[in-house]
Amino acid sequence: MMTKEKYSEELLVEEEVLKENEIVLFNDEVNTFDHVIDTLIYACDHMPEQAEQCALLVHYKGKCTVKTGSYEDLEPRCSKLLQAGLSAEIV
Repeated sequence: MMTKEKYSEELLVEEEVLKENEIVLFNDEVNTFDHVIDTLIYACDHMPEQAEQCALLVHYKGKCTVKTGSYEDLEPRCSKLLQAGLSAEIV
């Protein structure tokens, strides 16, 4: 096996191991910007500016990744978003 092929193979394996899950927040016609921002600060530990940017992206693009990490870390955070009436899922 050539060195270049072996190196490429190692990179692919490493990328698979490092793959993280994401919480995706979806737009709705119910929640206010303030509610979304406050909930992102509470559930995802966002700074106010980050939460505001995510809320704007969700509004204009329809969805936004608001947090990445392990499934174990994201599951309770996503539950908090859902309990607050937001539309979110872990992908």
